[in-house]
Amino acid sequence: MTLILHQIESGDPKAQERLLELVYAELRKLAASKLSRELAGQTLQPTALVHEAWLRLGGDEQPAWQNRAHFFGAAAEAMRRILIDRARKRHAVRHGGGLERVNLNATGAIEVPGPGADDELLAVNDALDRLALEHPRKAQLVKLRYFAGLTIEQAAETLAISTPTAKRDWTFARAWLYAAIKE
Repeated sequence: MTLILHQIESGDPKAQERLLELVYAELRKLAASKLSRELAGQTLQPTALVHEAWLRLGGDEQPAWQNRAHFFGAAAEAMRRILIDRARKRHAVRHGGGLERVNLNATGAIEVPGPGADDELLAVNDALDRLALEHPRKAQLVKLRYFAGLTIEQAAETLAISTPTAKRDWTFARAWLYAAIKE
């Protein structure tokens, strides 16, 4: 991947296509992992999330990525912003504000939805912004794990830190975010 990134930087037009082919499957897997935690009935599919993230990253005019970590960090941030934007849009007054859809089941009984994933996502996002002010590396680790679906080992490699350091940062960040969300 680093070689392809250097080829893009030197102006090779075919390198863009090779980069997309190389990372597409991995990005789609990460998107599917993230979307599996969303509420049932949400309309965004992994393929659409990857395509929108790819466009936000520059589409066919990719910026000069320094390395794999730089690319996947930007991809995680793009997916995060897309999901946050969608959650905020669903909470907008013109989309019903805080109203919840209620369905009737086959017997005519009302199904009451549980706490919304949008509320959780927005709360995590707000707390994550505060964590980033105090502990930027820990916040980046959370973005890679929570929004991009990377394993602790993959996130450690992306951040160029050891796996034990990543595990300590992950434990700290989870506790910090839990406390911040409960406030």
